[in-house]
Amino acid sequence: MIYTSTASEGDLAQLVGLTHKHFIFSLKAGGDVQSHRGVLKHDDLIGKPWGSQVFSHMGAPFFLLQPSISDILNDLPRATQILYPKDIGYILIMMGVAPGQRVMEAGTGSGSMTIALATAVGAEGRVISYEQKQDTQNLARKNLERVGLAARVDFKLRDIMQGFDETDSDAFFLDVQNSFDYIPQVRAALKSGGFFGTLLPTFNQVEKTLHALKKNGFAFVEVCELMLRHYKSDPARLRPTDRMVAHTGYLIFARRIEPSTDPRGLELANEVGIES
Repeated sequence: MIYTSTASEGDLAQLVGLTHKHFIFSLKAGGDVQSHRGVLKHDDLIGKPWGSQVFSHMGAPFFLLQPSISDILNDLPRATQILYPKDIGYILIMMGVAPGQRVMEAGTGSGSMTIALATAVGAEGRVISYEQKQDTQNLARKNLERVGLAARVDFKLRDIMQGFDETDSDAFFLDVQNSFDYIPQVRAALKSGGFFGTLLPTFNQVEKTLHALKKNGFAFVEVCELMLRHYKSDPARLRPTDRMVAHTGYLIFARRIEPSTDPRGLELANEVGIES
């Protein structure tokens, strides 16, 4: 989405009211937002600066904002567990996802990672997303259409054990439980030096994936998990909030490399974890 100074028809908007109750919707002339705190007309919102305070017909106060990617992802209709923003941001940086790139994912799910990738590659980039279940893909497509990013994505329906149509992709994020079963197929879809990433919930899945990466010519492997702790923002009561988003999964990153058969390279190959 494009961030602007004022609200325009077609923009994705967010109304935040008392107790942080919020609504995300597309602005449309003649439309309205209905809540238990009253009705707000879209025509009264279009043209206002973002950040303006507005009021329903009952006088209830709201702030008019452009939603962040985090807001959008947390608000998505979902059929599966979505990736958390704390993981998505790190994934994009670690995989070097940038405007104009062609990136791939498998395991579209509800489309949260797809939205993040489509945002990061920009209008000149491309996201290719594989999913095995038709109903799951349909939901993801609707979510991408809702935020205006569907035109940047090619949706493909397939059992990925059959491999992928693409080669020379810049990056590949694999969001399936048994990532270790598909490492050869992912390698074939990546360019030399391309980035790989996956998220897995358990140690035994990580272990199997590490063996598969080593066997299939991936190196510079990293494994990590991210913890996120929020604090109460009242300056008179500054302390951690009662709940935190702790373990959501183990992140694995690697690069496709082309090891030489020259014996002079064996020491370096062993150092970066390539199986000879």
